[in-house]
Parts: sequence; structure tokens; C-alpha cells
Amino acid sequence: MSRSFNKSIEKARLAGTLMPGGVNSPVRAFKSVGLPPLLINRAQGSKIYDIDGNEYIDYVMSYGPMLLGHADERVAKAISDVSSSGFSFGATTEREIELAELINKNFPSIEMVRLVNSGTEAVMSAVRLARGFTGRSKIIKFEGCYHGHSDSMLVKAGSGALTTSVPSSAGIPEGLSKDTLVAVYNDLSSVKNIFSANKNLIAAVIIEPVAANMGVVLPAEGFLENLTVLARENGALVIFDEVITGFRLSLGGAQGLFKIKPDITCLGKIIGGGLPIGAFGGRKDIMEYLSPLGPVYQAGTLSGNPVCVAAGIATIKAIEEDGAVSKANEASDYLVKSLKGELKNFDDKITINSISSILTIFFKGGSVNNFNDVMKSDANLFKEFFASALNGGIFMAPSQYEAMFLSSKHTKSDIDKTVSVLAGAIKIYSRH
Repeated sequence: MSRSFNKSIEKARLAGTLMPGGVNSPVRAFKSVGLPPLLINRAQGSKIYDIDGNEYIDYVMSYGPMLLGHADERVAKAISDVSSSGFSFGATTEREIELAELINKNFPSIEMVRLVNSGTEAVMSAVRLARGFTGRSKIIKFEGCYHGHSDSMLVKAGSGALTTSVPSSAGIPEGLSKDTLVAVYNDLSSVKNIFSANKNLIAAVIIEPVAANMGVVLPAEGFLENLTVLARENGALVIFDEVITGFRLSLGGAQGLFKIKPDITCLGKIIGGGLPIGAFGGRKDIMEYLSPLGPVYQAGTLSGNPVCVAAGIATIKAIEEDGAVSKANEASDYLVKSLKGELKNFDDKITINSISSILTIFFKGGSVNNFNDVMKSDANLFKEFFASALNGGIFMAPSQYEAMFLSSKHTKSDIDKTVSVLAGAIKIYSRH
């Protein structure tokens, strides 16, 4: 059944006159799929609704935070209760301490934590801290891993053996990105080459332990463990960017799942239950380099905002109490197994990478282990697939290079419908 998007189209035109691209974050513009953006009105549980009244089963889940589904009553009550007492104080509250305790409880590597306002801010601050603590200037990141839009993280691999970098956005002087060196995900030799070419200059290695910003790409067996050993042999810190994976892959994030302790961890998304928040934390001796105790300056007027913190506390407690991680994982497992069963004759056309409650359908055959593999995906096929899925009532991120997120509220009937729509679309368009 064809859906009407008249109100969304009309409002998108107005938005385009008031905001760049009509949006406040680029992927929301639907540019890569060649469609007008949806304007969302409300959401509940596993469903999201646009201003035209269309219902969708949601696999964006605000790009990860909504592990409990949308508008969870416990989180909504916490927000309401706290907001009636004031929105921001410019002073410390008891709830900040409670949230810090919950983070420490589930992430033993985080002995001390600093709350901030976004994942981007958490990474920016963690990198500054690593440089201040080690007295070194260079950082290693991995091609295809996204760590927010701070200047030094928006880089891509340059010429040579992945030992130089160039800005991947206008407005960033080359001098600001030259100290961020780019390695190949799942390729330990590329990291070794960078360390060899930059002896005693690398402050830290930062990585998404499970890449989820080029689509879901899993670490090869032993890669994270060997990377950690290599970094420490060279006097560099290990930073895990768990903004997406924290409290989702397990209560203790990817590091809990893989039994690895990084030196610094960046968190976001789920720790605010959908409200804007971020955090970075790690070993006590490193964190004590932060002001007001140490020489590394970091501050934020709205950091530890009481409403965001209350939402985070309620979310984490609810996840602990009702087994939301396991429920979301079970839903994801059912979705992946059902899709693979329906598409068993299409292995040369698609690859599904999944872990816990996140997954990506890549429009390419064979394995997807790094950014180069990801870029071999057929973006045109994805574009047709996305339009068909949207018209069938399935809302996914409008990009081949994003993850699908499940929640504890996704039901068997949700997934059965999803499999029917997605498998049908893939069977049609992959024959072109």
C-alpha cells in the first residue's frame, strides 16, 4: 500500500528555508536515498509515527539510545519528577553521583568518570586527556570508525602507508588533523607500521570496539586483545568509544562482552535514555589529570544536567531490572535468523553483520571486515531497498553505512512483518 507523505514534504520545504538542508544532523536529510525527509510526530514502544500519520516499526531507535523502546513509562516519570524541581543549577546534584556509581558498577575499568553533553564532547575530552597524561601528541584511529565531529577526529587516510591524514570536512586546517593517524580496522599490521614510524609519539589508540558507524563491522578474533597489548607495549593509552555499544552489547558494553579493560572509555546515548548526554572515564590516575585536580582543562555549563541524568539513571535501572539487553538480543537473533533463512539463495548479493541487538544488511556478497569492504556495497541497490522498506512501514537509517537497532519492545509480530517486507524488497531489487 502506497503511503502519503504530503505533510512531511510540505514541512521539509519550509525547514529547508530555515535550517541548512532542512535538518539539524545531516543523515536526517535522506540525501543518500534521494527521498524527502520524514518529519516525526511521536513514538511509542517499537513504533514511530510521522506527521502524516504513517506508522513504522522503528529500527533507528534514535541511533541507539532507546534500548527500552520509545517513551518508556519509568523514564518518562523520572523526567517529569525531576523537571518539576528545576532544569539546571550550575552546581552538583546527588543524581550525578548516583549515575557515576551505576556506570562504575557496570564498567569496572571506569574508576572515575566525567559527565559531558554528547558523545562528540566525550571523545574530544578523552583525547585531550590522553595527550595531557602521556605528554604525547599523536592519536591512532581507524578508517570508517566515527568518533564525533571534533576537528581532530574528522580525518581520512592520506597517501602512503596510512601514516598521514587529511581533513574529511571543509573548515578544518590540515595542521589540526596531522596528529591523527589512520589505521585499517581489523589489520594489526597497519597499527604496527604507524607505531614504528612514530616512536614515542603516540598518546592513544581510539577505536569503536565494534564498529557501528560504517555499518556494523565486528572485530576479528583476537584483534582487540592484540591491539591493547601493542598499544601498551608502545606506551600508548587505549580508548574505547562505547557511545553506541555501552549498555547495549552487554550491561558492561563491548569491553564487558570481550573481557578487555581499556584505559579510557567514552559513553553516551543509553546513559541518557534519549536525552543529550555523554561521559568519559577510566583509570583513577589518568582521570586525576583533569581539572580541578590536574593540568588538563575540561568544563561544561550544562554537564550533569539533572533532567538528563535522571533519565539515564531510570534507563539503566530499568535495563538491569527487566533484562532489556537479553530481550533486545533475542529479538535481533530472531530477525537475523529469519532474514538469512528467507535469503539463503542471495549470499552473493547481501551480507548481514550482527552482534547483540545491532545489525547491518550490506548489499555485497562475501565478508565485510573493514572500511574498504564496506565501500564495495551497492549504494544504488540500498536506495531502492530503503524506499520499498519505508513504504512497507519499516523505518531504518537512510544510509547503507548505519546500523539497525532493536529494543526490548520489538515483538515477534514486529519482526515477522519486518522480515516479510525486507526479504521481499531484497528479492526484487537484487535481481536487477
